[in-house]
Amino acid sequence: MTEQRDLSPSNPAAEPPARICVAAVAGAHGVKGLVRLKPFTEVPEDCVAYGPLSSADGSRTYAVKLMGQVKAMLLARMEGVTDRNQAEALRGTRLYVDRAALPEPEADDEFYHADLIGLSAMLQDGTVLGRVQAVYDFGAGDTLELTGTADGNTLLVPFTQAIVPKVDIANGRLIVDPPKGLLDIADPNSKDQDGGSET
Repeated sequence: MTEQRDLSPSNPAAEPPARICVAAVAGAHGVKGLVRLKPFTEVPEDCVAYGPLSSADGSRTYAVKLMGQVKAMLLARMEGVTDRNQAEALRGTRLYVDRAALPEPEADDEFYHADLIGLSAMLQDGTVLGRVQAVYDFGAGDTLELTGTADGNTLLVPFTQAIVPKVDIANGRLIVDPPKGLLDIADPNSKDQDGGSET
């Protein structure tokens, strides 16, 4: 996904995320305390492969054991959760692991979404477009949400090799090479050639 080209650093190094969300509790399953987990890992079962999971604020740690799968959800038992009420009370809880516990991506064109968030996005000429706020998958591949743009609008940029040819996590930035019209960036020196006098 990335091209190996040297780019002179223009941003301070990005601070790596300390923790990464790997799953969320979608609700209870049955009456014996099982929960339904929505995994965010490429291999669903890997969401419990890197040690105990913790809450967003780190105040609670959960030992999680997978018990099965229902459609796209994993069924799991969380230590200390023994009935449906306790399981249902955890609905919406996002579960995290330490970033250091995760293996580094094997390929140069693979990235953890959390490593992309916060990167500065700029054109190849150095024009800053904004900062990566979130990464979405709407079904046709990953899309970057850029905020902090010059006009205050949110930009959605397909995260493909052609459009994002360089990701420089060490220097906190990525390069966007958009096809004409993608970002709808107006040239302040251009004039509407069709906007002459009306007849």
